[in-house]
Amino acid sequence: MKTKKIIKIVCIVLACIVALFALVLGIYVAYVALQYYRIDDNQTLGIENAREETVRTDETYSLLSYNLGFGAYSPEYSFFMDTGEMNDGTKVAGIYAKGMNKADVEKNVSGQLAVSKAQNADFYFFQEVDVKAHRSYKINMYERARAEFGQYCAVYAENFHTANLLYPFNDPIGKTNAGILTLSRFKTERAVRRSFPITENFIDKLFDLDRCFAVHYLPVDGSEKQLVLINVHMSAYDEGGTIRARQLEMLNAVLAEERAKGNYVIAGGDFNHCLIADHFDSKEEALQYFKSEQKTPDWVKNSVLTQAEITDGFQIAASLNAATCRGADIPYEAGVNYTTVIDGFLVSDNVTIVSEQTVDTQYAYSDHNPVLLRFTLN
Repeated sequence: MKTKKIIKIVCIVLACIVALFALVLGIYVAYVALQYYRIDDNQTLGIENAREETVRTDETYSLLSYNLGFGAYSPEYSFFMDTGEMNDGTKVAGIYAKGMNKADVEKNVSGQLAVSKAQNADFYFFQEVDVKAHRSYKINMYERARAEFGQYCAVYAENFHTANLLYPFNDPIGKTNAGILTLSRFKTERAVRRSFPITENFIDKLFDLDRCFAVHYLPVDGSEKQLVLINVHMSAYDEGGTIRARQLEMLNAVLAEERAKGNYVIAGGDFNHCLIADHFDSKEEALQYFKSEQKTPDWVKNSVLTQAEITDGFQIAASLNAATCRGADIPYEAGVNYTTVIDGFLVSDNVTIVSEQTVDTQYAYSDHNPVLLRFTLN
């Protein structure tokens, strides 16, 4: 009789624990859901530190694009959402959700800004710029860039905002506020944030970005035309590439609209598509151009961009001199990680491409290398 009473008490206690856990979990899920929102499309963006000098035709300008990877991706870093497979069939997966430690993020952010400044570009497109985030130990990368490039006007567009995420349990992401940043030596009249289509899966939306692109309108001296610069960061974790296809359709529509107005148009950034396929006889050759000890990962296998998929009047500018992105499922080792070119530019036919190249940093500060475009307005 006494044993039955003990069992009954234990069962009641366990039931209470389970009920309490379910209640806490329910409250947390409700909190996360209530915190989530999509930013409105066609949002006017603020322009900080406005400039007065305007761009001109027949002069050569430079534009650097660099995904900063929230300052986390030193060579030793691997990311928990990245998975892959070695050529021998071994499955691999990343570890970290946040930067390894604050000192490492500080080192990476300083290195990224130093590499960028050394190129002395007229314009900069930065992606994955944290303003206040646990994953980057609350280092304000936007303010750091503003301080480093004090003579440039700055336009920031938010594309990642989360509640305090407690996943993964061994290294929770926490709360994030991040976006894309555009810097310009020249006058920017206005800028608009355009919202890309994103996944409708609720859980996936919490961990992916509120994807967008930022459109900047710059007056051209002595002309009614404008220079339209578009900072792009497309989806990465997109099985089958279906979301990226919808995003490309939207971007193509904007490119066509601006070109039809007679404007000079350059879209650049992290396209999360292999951009070098037109240099090869097949997509497979392009995907395997840079030698590695890994198989082509799923995230890029179905996302190869060719000239035929770009709206008329534009060309892809992407170089073969070095890859722009490494697989982050394992720490970086040259010749081992999968690498390809996903960062580059789409350039309208009234803009002359003087040169385009990858600035090869050997992934010292990010899982991306910067790409540099030199161009002239015709």
